[in-house]
Amino acid sequence: MNSSDAIQTENLVKTFPGGVEAVRDVSLSVREGEIYGFLGPNGAGKTTTVSMLTTLLRPTRGRASVAGLDVVEHPREVRQEIGLVFQDSTADGELTGRENMELSGGLFGMTPAECRPRIAELLKRMDLVDAADRRVKGYSGGMKRRLELAVAMVHTPKILFLDEPTIGLDPQGRAGFWRYIQQLRQEQRVTIFMTTHYLDEVENLCDRIAIIDHGQIIATGTNDSLKERVGGDVVELRVPANAADISATLTSVPGVGEVSRDGTLYHVRCPRAEGVVSLLVRACDASGVAVEGVSVERPSLDRVFLALTGKAYREEGYDDGRASQASVFRGRGRGGR
Repeated sequence: MNSSDAIQTENLVKTFPGGVEAVRDVSLSVREGEIYGFLGPNGAGKTTTVSMLTTLLRPTRGRASVAGLDVVEHPREVRQEIGLVFQDSTADGELTGRENMELSGGLFGMTPAECRPRIAELLKRMDLVDAADRRVKGYSGGMKRRLELAVAMVHTPKILFLDEPTIGLDPQGRAGFWRYIQQLRQEQRVTIFMTTHYLDEVENLCDRIAIIDHGQIIATGTNDSLKERVGGDVVELRVPANAADISATLTSVPGVGEVSRDGTLYHVRCPRAEGVVSLLVRACDASGVAVEGVSVERPSLDRVFLALTGKAYREEGYDDGRASQASVFRGRGRGGR
């Protein structure tokens, strides 16, 4: 295993009582400072994998290291290096925002003198200064999300796990949450490991992606490399109704993979449309066929997901006990195994 990676697993397996194998031979690596997206349908093994990486579940077989530490041999040390934000709120509504942050700092062994400047910094960063001494039960959804991010960052972790953190937020709230995440990454080089049901978040934020299905990693790569696996871009050319068939001409253009015709429309598949569009238009002109319109359809992650798993990627939330898992984690703090 490469000790320079922020997160690494080798043939990670988790089998539950009754023989249910939730995670099967998962191997992945996450580089320091990157945002890594972990996608999969409900029940695919995402939360089980995250739970093993964050020491909430013990692997059945295989190895995993987080911040260079083995999660089985050094669980207490791993917890000191990571922060977690779960789908369900874990903040105590009867406490103020500041008190929630003080509690988190205490659980991680920080003294009040260590906590105060860090909390002040995070309250300012998360736009929570005016609400710091109000009870959290009166916070809006977006404020609670920002508070939970601040709580996760009090002890200055190197790695942040985000498990469906923006479920239930409106578009403005989601955009605000991810703005703070980007700031943390840029200014503190925090590594982000995230799951989400919003594919736009993955496309806009993640450096690399892994797709898990039935407990196994079925694809990894960048946005572009995964999209190229399902055929790349589609260039649509519209020609006059009386134009001659130019399918063979278009097929001969360098970079073109497949050409199909539907009346006056030609659909041309190619890995990347850049550079190919101008060649297609020139080929049409050389054949004496005028091009009346050009459009480019780029492959989406939804199309990638459907092609690889046979399922659409639904933007839906679900309750699988993560709030209680988060409570267990926070309750451990510097505690034992």
